[in-house]
Amino acid sequence: MPTSYDFIAAKPDDCYKVVSYNVNSLSAACKKGFKEYLSAEDPDVICLQETKANQPMAFLVSKKLYPFQYWHCSKSKKGYAGTAVFSKIKPTSVAYGLGSSGLDTEGRVISLEFGTFHFVACYVPNAGDKLVRLERRMEWDVRMNEYLASLEATKPVVYAGDLNVAHHEIDLARPDTNKRSPGFTIEERDGFTALLNGGKHPRIDAFRKLYPDALAEGYTYFGYRSNCREKNIGWRLDYFVVSESLMQRVKDVIVRNECYGASDHLPIVLYLTKAASDDATTPASDTLTKDAIVPE
Repeated sequence: MPTSYDFIAAKPDDCYKVVSYNVNSLSAACKKGFKEYLSAEDPDVICLQETKANQPMAFLVSKKLYPFQYWHCSKSKKGYAGTAVFSKIKPTSVAYGLGSSGLDTEGRVISLEFGTFHFVACYVPNAGDKLVRLERRMEWDVRMNEYLASLEATKPVVYAGDLNVAHHEIDLARPDTNKRSPGFTIEERDGFTALLNGGKHPRIDAFRKLYPDALAEGYTYFGYRSNCREKNIGWRLDYFVVSESLMQRVKDVIVRNECYGASDHLPIVLYLTKAASDDATTPASDTLTKDAIVPE
């Protein structure tokens, strides 16, 4: 990780800064510079994927700085998957999972409702070696599309996280040799296309909308094997997807290309123009599934 974070510019006053980061084990990332990065970035909201936490890491982040902290940990397998969200902004409600008992055991979704939008933090399942979980992945994509549509019936959505798909050939370094690799199968790519189409509520891949020709500068994942980072053999797997009506509020999406080392992923940053009603003042309430784990 960097020894200096001078490249992180001050946040525009009229924007919220939202970060998504697959940390590939939060406890390990903390030993490799995650805390220093978080302090330097200082987002309003950060969502983490692949925390691999079995329970909330209660003293990881100051409650004074991030008073609203939410964890969703895997119940089906220890030290696996998991998500967390830390927020300076009080949500009006919080929900865990997709409401499907067969898909909610791995701690993959946390949804926060704010004044003018829903924020859905997600770690999408990988299709697995030899695509053994591809069918489950396809089920996930359909259910997530339905879930986002249910939220959009009330207000638009920011859908963020490691979505485990490189949508187009431009989104990975070696498309020709990865046609049946997890994350680049036609099934997964078509599933993501269907999610963007969204039925009544089309959605937009915000980074690609802003940077239609970006190549390696858009990669967010570099495997540890074969010196992928040094060879620039990467994938774009991490996204901010926004309801079409929110795109006008997206000022920028940034891939923190300098911030490699705490994880095999890079953090991504969304600048979203503020709206007066986003800072909710009503008490936050947690709507929990049986698989959710939150601090006492």
